[in-house]
Amino acid sequence: MSSEFSFHPLQLQPIAVAHTPYNEKFSVPRQPDLVRDGGGIIELLPPYNQPEAVRGLEQFSHLWLIFRFDRIADNKWRPTVRPPRLGGNQRIGVFASRATHRPNPLGLSKVSLHGVDCQGGNVCLRVGSLDLVNGTPIFDIKPYLAYADSQPDADSGFAANKPSAQIAVRFLPQASQTIERQANNYPNLQRFIEQLIQQDPRPAYQHGQIGKRLYGMSIWQFNVRFRFVDIGLAEVVAIELITR
Repeated sequence: MSSEFSFHPLQLQPIAVAHTPYNEKFSVPRQPDLVRDGGGIIELLPPYNQPEAVRGLEQFSHLWLIFRFDRIADNKWRPTVRPPRLGGNQRIGVFASRATHRPNPLGLSKVSLHGVDCQGGNVCLRVGSLDLVNGTPIFDIKPYLAYADSQPDADSGFAANKPSAQIAVRFLPQASQTIERQANNYPNLQRFIEQLIQQDPRPAYQHGQIGKRLYGMSIWQFNVRFRFVDIGLAEVVAIELITR
């Protein structure tokens, strides 16, 4: 049947860019709404940055964002993947997952809309918790419709439940001092870091490993250094300012 159809390649141009706390893939939550303080800005790009293009959008509480996984290598998709939720050991079909390596590197995220700002020729959407790297290109924005998009009795396969925070996080004195110094600019910095680490950003095969290995997580202007010292216990060793 497929031989009956002929398709032309579709060339897409970003209509917006995401401004988020996450400077790299490692620190990004695997889904939106898993981290309370990880909100950001969706900035529309010319020629789409017109107030008319978002007229009426403030009536909606949530949005769909269609974006590109632009930090992964092209043409690296596989027909099967190993989801972290299955411990990284069991393979399932790529289309039964939300893996980043896909035939077309497109992602879909539902985010809460906190405000629409149109000032000085800029059109920006203030949104809640994101799962996007800073600078991610956005291809489309659509309003979330509860009557059509919500299905409370849907089956969700191996990801039926929201992952629970099973990791305790403690801060060594040097890290706590940085948090205190940044309290005015980043009032929820400690809670944000805790929730990111509680999601265990490590590759699935490293879950359960403990030792002296230091991990680095780049958020905003900080490089967060942490390690896992016991099963279910991580400690933040330092929070360093990134010099550019």
